[in-house]
Amino acid sequence: MTTHRYTKTILAAAIATLALGTNTAYAQENVNLKLAYAQNSQPVKDALALFGELVEEKTDGSISVSYFPDSQLGGESELVELLQAGAIDITKVSGGLMGSFSPLYDVFSMPYLFDDQDHFYQVMNDEEIMSDVYRSTENQGFVGVGWYDSGQRNFYTTGAPIETVEDLAGKKVRVMQSQTAIDMMRLLGASPVVMAQEEVYTALQQGVLDGAENNEFALTAARHGEVVDYYSLDGHTRIPDIILISNRVLDSLSDEQRTAVAEALQESTEFQIEQWLKGIADARTQIQEEFGVEINDVDIEPFQAAVQPMYEELENMPEQYAVYQQIKATNAQ
Repeated sequence: MTTHRYTKTILAAAIATLALGTNTAYAQENVNLKLAYAQNSQPVKDALALFGELVEEKTDGSISVSYFPDSQLGGESELVELLQAGAIDITKVSGGLMGSFSPLYDVFSMPYLFDDQDHFYQVMNDEEIMSDVYRSTENQGFVGVGWYDSGQRNFYTTGAPIETVEDLAGKKVRVMQSQTAIDMMRLLGASPVVMAQEEVYTALQQGVLDGAENNEFALTAARHGEVVDYYSLDGHTRIPDIILISNRVLDSLSDEQRTAVAEALQESTEFQIEQWLKGIADARTQIQEEFGVEINDVDIEPFQAAVQPMYEELENMPEQYAVYQQIKATNAQ
């Protein structure tokens, strides 16, 4: 599999270059990293657990990890704020949310950005593209140091499937707290509703929402398959999950500890992707057989045409447009 061939290079380089003025003579000998995350699929939970095991093993116990899982400390927005405040040291959040902290991340929420899954992997493992993105929150007290796969986001609805752009007209569809997601939904003719993930099930059940958009695990792990009828594979976005670490913690680590963190992240990312792909296949079976949700394919060309104004607008944002051009110039092999 060629998916991960650049992962080690970019993670090691990212952590090395993002170490801001570290004085290794004063690096801590024993570090306990507080890692918090919101509700997530099992592949993500397992990968984060593996990261902790690996980093402790690779540092001979000089770094350990304490976990605060499943939104114990709040949703993803709150977790970034806790990271900035120094209350936690590492978190994993959606790249969609990260647009609130750096406009460069908004590019990854652009609809139909990637040609396919391989193109997505190649871009995420491209140091030239990702290093600037990761560093773009440096002045806010934290940086990106890695990524996990969060699949492609598709529409799921009650009543009728989404097969054409016209099928979205007037439908109330939940979106993340992302202006890019809101703009996309409006161009497709839907009425975007910004709502926390934890509230979506009840909103669908009560008819407050006509649909939502997410990966397959939203229907299985979050049980949204119990309250919707169709899952339409338009694949409008492939938004990565981003692993964040505070500048303060990164600066406190020795060179050897940073190398160990980089290696542990690399291995956990490879593991997460493998488990994710297996999990998605199983989830699609579960969606149909356990929940009785119909899965349908979509001709995406009319959808791509409908959101083209977003790319025309992107040309007026030089920094974001430069990232977009880099992405489009990357040829998946």
